[in-house]
Amino acid sequence: MRKPRSQMIVETRTKLIAAARAAFGTVGYAQTSMDDLTASAGLTRGALYHHFGDKKGLLVAVITEIDGEMNAHMQAVSAKAGDPWTGFRDECTAYIELALDPEIQRIMLRDGPAVLGDPWDWPTLSECIRSMTESLTKLAETGVIASIDPEAAARLIAGATQYAAQWIANAPEPEAISRKAIDAFNLMLDGLLARS
Repeated sequence: MRKPRSQMIVETRTKLIAAARAAFGTVGYAQTSMDDLTASAGLTRGALYHHFGDKKGLLVAVITEIDGEMNAHMQAVSAKAGDPWTGFRDECTAYIELALDPEIQRIMLRDGPAVLGDPWDWPTLSECIRSMTESLTKLAETGVIASIDPEAAARLIAGATQYAAQWIANAPEPEAISRKAIDAFNLMLDGLLARS
């Protein structure tokens, strides 16, 4: 019995993304051969071009998948916190800590910006800013943080976390830099707290 077309499309996309993620995460975007990648997925170059347009389109799909997993991880970290401020702070710290993951370092923090340009232009960052703005609005409304423009604060915090992640990903000793970055970041973030 033949599979429905919609199921075949999902399976093909899933195979290509998995193969690309494995290749991009180990040998890197530039060194990944499209012929090797499609062969490892048991597919043709035509399938890749049909579903993603080109190698760059496939990278966008991989980044979108990883970004979704990163967001789920950060939300889970935030949900474990005892209060909204700690949850917000822990979520930001979790993003910085993810820069220690070799796959995230290579795909999200090195190859992504090199191929796709400034992460500020990625659609995934817009969602991050929206979510962070919403959290900061609630924290300001409840008096946890000082009265501040929540979008401005969200953009500054996102910039700090992004830069910290880049610093870690490109450092000769990522773990040591991660500890330094998180300590400095949390001290800076605490500056938002309302003064009684």
